[in-house]
Formats: sequence, structure tokens, C-alpha cells
Amino acid sequence: MEWQYLGAAPKAGRKLLLIQEDEIPLVMPLLYRYMTKEYLRRKPDWFQCRLAPEQSLSQQALFIELNQHMRLLLEHRRQRNAEQLQQALILTNQGINQFFSDLGWRMVRREFSQIKKRQKKGHIEVSKDIIERLRLYMAQHQFDSFDDAIDNLLCIELEENFSE
Repeated sequence: MEWQYLGAAPKAGRKLLLIQEDEIPLVMPLLYRYMTKEYLRRKPDWFQCRLAPEQSLSQQALFIELNQHMRLLLEHRRQRNAEQLQQALILTNQGINQFFSDLGWRMVRREFSQIKKRQKKGHIEVSKDIIERLRLYMAQHQFDSFDDAIDNLLCIELEENFSE
């Protein structure tokens, strides 16, 4: 499901996407973090609703509705009910589109993208002499990254084991 722009859609760049089913576990905590009175006051241009100084966020109809949809989404995901999950996802995405501004949702997606990148990477500790040997191997075989060089070495190892 794509973002419905409030103004004109940008002519260049990637279109904003709403939540996909596989993103639910990672994006929900992020949404709850942004859906606070503090963020609404600090970054008013990120949201489509406004709060009076004495008003709480729980008095905002858009917030209440989105919060209910998000709760249902999580509940249906836990129950593994595919049909109801899809319906809840559609309603949640519609609520997100009404609650956040174009800029706000772009910023949420940007941070979410960073979270997804961090989830994909792992870190191992390697001694300096191994790093130097790996760099030499990369230069000899014209690899651009450590990932490519290590992947090649592992493939060579697997080929040798299978050919025996």
C-alpha cells in the first residue's frame, strides 16, 4: 500500500510506502515512540492534527482511532488470522496516512530504514593480521568489500569439500 500524499506527489525519488505485513514487529515500537504529546508539540509539521496547550493526545479522534487499529493489528498478528490481519493492516495504514504529514511519515520511514539495516548486519571480532591478509586477498582478487571476499572464500571452501 502506497502513501497518499497530502499535496502533490514528488516527481523524483522513491514513493513513500506504508507498513507491509513483514515490517509490523519492527515498525510498531517506532510508531508508538513517535505518537506522543511530546513529539506532537516538538515536531508539529510531522503531524496532521494539532493540540491545544491543555489538550491531551488521548482526546484526539485521529490518535484514538489509529491506536485502536494498531492494537487490533498486533492482536490479529498474534492470533495468526491472515484475513483479519490484512484488514487491520489496511485500517492501520489509512490511520497512519491521516495522522502523519508527508514529512512526518518520510522521517518515520527513514528511521525505520536505519533500523532494518542494523538488523541485517552482524559484527565479529577479527585480529589485525587476519584483516590485513583479507585486505591483501581483496586487492589481489579485486573485491570491493569484506563481505564479497569472505563470501568468495567460503564458496571456494564449500566447492573443495563437495568435490572430495
